[in-house]
Amino acid sequence: MKRITSLLLVLFICLTGCNAKVSTETTSVTSEQALSYKQISQEEAIQMMAKDDGHIIVDVRRQDEYDAGHIPGAILIPNESIDKERPKELPDLDQIILVYCRSGRRSKEASEKLAKTGYKNIYEFGGIITWPGETVK
Repeated sequence: MKRITSLLLVLFICLTGCNAKVSTETTSVTSEQALSYKQISQEEAIQMMAKDDGHIIVDVRRQDEYDAGHIPGAILIPNESIDKERPKELPDLDQIILVYCRSGRRSKEASEKLAKTGYKNIYEFGGIITWPGETVK
């Protein structure tokens, strides 16, 4: 009888330990998801830009690249300037933010940094070099 009780106790401890570990991993994934952005296609970005929903388009390239041509209505916030402080141009953490750069590398970096500073509705759509829509100088 003692052997069975001991065996059950050991099994209970093992199973409880495994469940706690799974629970911790689930919490970790949920936290990471809360600090993320969504990658969308350029076609999806065009559809989102057509809506009057208060979105903002953010170009994260350098000033000279922006001046050479950018998406109409986009504001410039260079990736290098995004840090632990929130950009003054983006006061609303809940605003829809559409982010792009030249090729897609900097827009991913910038989107991740924005998410880490508390922005919740970030949509990254790659680079202007493949942009099918209009650009302005």
